[in-house]
Amino acid sequence: MKPANDPNIDYRELVRQSYDACAHEYASSRKHEAGNEIHALTSRLDDGASILDIGCGAGIPIARTLSRRYRVTGVDLSQEMIRLARQNVPDANFICSDIMAAGFTNATFDAAVAFYSIFHLPREHHRALFERIHRWLKPGAYLLCTLTGRNEEAYVEDDFFDVTMFWSNFGLDEYLVMLREVGFEVLDVGVTGAGWGEWVEAEEERHPLVLGRWVG
Repeated sequence: MKPANDPNIDYRELVRQSYDACAHEYASSRKHEAGNEIHALTSRLDDGASILDIGCGAGIPIARTLSRRYRVTGVDLSQEMIRLARQNVPDANFICSDIMAAGFTNATFDAAVAFYSIFHLPREHHRALFERIHRWLKPGAYLLCTLTGRNEEAYVEDDFFDVTMFWSNFGLDEYLVMLREVGFEVLDVGVTGAGWGEWVEAEEERHPLVLGRWVG
């Protein structure tokens, strides 16, 4: 783990290039189907609801599972991930874009999900991201996202599927305050794993899983 504080490096571009390079290996490590991590959301949605998947990766497993009941739009900044997602989940709509540059009409979606993606965006933009999501959601809509427990300065690691990867995050308490301030009621805070398939040998990870609802 090394500090990510080099002013000459565009860390968002680093994330894009790194996921392009490791897309196939990363996708093959993911669970094939989503499990209980999405139940708190899906139990509240009608069939055919519109869902935005932020940082959708190769569409496995979240977009794939959701697309069987809902209209899914996935966004990812990695062109190679989006190419794989279109193959893996042909019934969903996928857009290659930085989520901070994506444009959606206000009050478009019934829900948004973001699994293992927010921490790849510099944390000084996290509040603005939540504000954008809030605008894109319909009144009363839901946000389900993985966050982080500890407040950590931005850092990179060189052993993420043989590429260098960037992370940047606040702690859970700060995120809960942020979500409430931008207009979400926090309905539930749970935990989930890292989403690796059972065949992958990796250290166990636990991520806070937060369900919020648009309240204005």
